[in-house]
Amino acid sequence: MPALETVLKSLPPTKVIDATIEYSQYMLLDLSISNQELAKNKPQTSVDFEIYIDNLLTQAKAKVAFGGYLEERNIYKRSENFNNSTTPERNIHIGLDLWIKAGSSVFAALDGTVHSFKNNTSLGDYGPTIILKHTIENQVFYTLYGHLSLESIVNLKVGAVFLKGQLLGTLGKPNVNGDYAPHLHFQIIKNIGDNFGDYPGVCSKIDLGYYSNNCPNPNLVLKIT
Repeated sequence: MPALETVLKSLPPTKVIDATIEYSQYMLLDLSISNQELAKNKPQTSVDFEIYIDNLLTQAKAKVAFGGYLEERNIYKRSENFNNSTTPERNIHIGLDLWIKAGSSVFAALDGTVHSFKNNTSLGDYGPTIILKHTIENQVFYTLYGHLSLESIVNLKVGAVFLKGQLLGTLGKPNVNGDYAPHLHFQIIKNIGDNFGDYPGVCSKIDLGYYSNNCPNPNLVLKIT
C-alpha cells in the first residue's frame, strides 16, 4: 500500500476557498519569527493583523495570502493555550493558512464524511471547526478546517457526506474565530486518535518530529506551488 504522501501527490489540485480565484492571485505570507518587517510593524490585535495582511495583498495585487506550514511563529505568545509555565511552548504551525476576508466560502478538499465538529472557543483557538474523514486507496486520513463561522456548524451532523468542491462553510470573523484576522487553517491528519472536533494545529519543538509526520504538508493536496 503506497504511503499517504504518495497518494496525495498523485491527486489533481483542489481548492478549499473561492474556486474562482486562480493560484496566480495567491501570495506567500511569512509570519515567522525571522520576518523583520513583521517585527517592525508589531501588529497586536486581530484588526492590526488584518490591516497588515490586507496591505500586503494590495501591494502584491493578490487576493489570497497563504503559507505557514512548519513555520515558527511568535503570534501565539498571547494565549495560555500555547505559552504557559507547565508545558513546553507551542509555536510551530503544522497546518497551512489561507488568509482572505470573513464570509469567504470554504469547500471540501476531497470526498469525505464529517468525522466531528466543535466550537473551540478559547483565545487563540480554532473557533468553529470541522473535521472530514477520507478514504483513498485504502488510506484513511482526515482534513481539518478551522476558524469558520458559527453558521458553518449549525445543523451539521457527524457522518454527513461532502463531495470534493462542495460548500462546507464560510470563514468567521475575529469575534468567533479565536480572535484572528480572518483565514482558514487547513490541515491533514493521519492518526486522529480520540480527538473530536479539534486537533493540535501548533506544536512544540520537542514534538515536531511526531506532528510533522502525522500532519503532512497540506500543499500536497492544494498544489498551490
